[in-house]
Amino acid sequence: MIWHDDGLEIFAAEGAALPAGGEAGVVEHKGARIWHVSYGAGAPVILLHGGLGHSGNFAHQVPTLVEAGYRAVLIDSRGHGHSTRDGQPYSYDLMARDVLAVMDALKIERAPIVGWSDGACTGLAMSRMAPERVDGVLFFACNVDDSGTRPFEFTPMIGNCIGRHQADYAALSATPDDFQAFSDAVGLMQGTQPNYSAADLAAIAVPVTVLQSEHDEFIKPEHAAYIAQTIPGAELVELNGVSHFAPLQRPELFNAAVLGFLAKVA
Repeated sequence: MIWHDDGLEIFAAEGAALPAGGEAGVVEHKGARIWHVSYGAGAPVILLHGGLGHSGNFAHQVPTLVEAGYRAVLIDSRGHGHSTRDGQPYSYDLMARDVLAVMDALKIERAPIVGWSDGACTGLAMSRMAPERVDGVLFFACNVDDSGTRPFEFTPMIGNCIGRHQADYAALSATPDDFQAFSDAVGLMQGTQPNYSAADLAAIAVPVTVLQSEHDEFIKPEHAAYIAQTIPGAELVELNGVSHFAPLQRPELFNAAVLGFLAKVA
């Protein structure tokens, strides 16, 4: 069956749950408890979700990766999903160090990163601070400076997404009543970070695929092209007919791009 949820109506009503049977754990790191779960037994692939979400948002990707022979490793960013946070301000560098701590705990020497929105920024931060740990970054639906974002426009689809994030936060978080404070703290990071110069991007020395959706509500297409043109050897891949939420809207389309990326960096 080909899955379509272009308006996120199914996501809003039912959410997206990870399969049963994963190997879950928690890593204590820099004032937070970072939750992670793994599926499969092949070469590891790390999936990093977007802001305000959690690893369950990649539910449609896990079976495809496992069937293709990979080990899917999903991490709830600090303060998101099952993970906790302390009073430190959010930053992509801090969350990148969280991911490296999970890799250390799981004895993963290096792996490709599939990052969505904030997760893409975290993956790129990892590639800058520890390139020897990163086989490549699939950089989906994110900016590298504030020139890359569109003016915010609330739509029913975005409302569906935020409503689901709020419900999931209440169900999963250790602080279920703190969604607004959590959202404000993440928003502060998103409004001020990342801020990479062209020279910063030119210094990135891992393979990068920039994945941009035709109808992304937040990221300008010319910004995605700039990123791909500025990072040495980077490739721009476009997804037609979908938006910022492609992994949920049309998983088969998104998954094909992920497998193509993995084939190049394996």
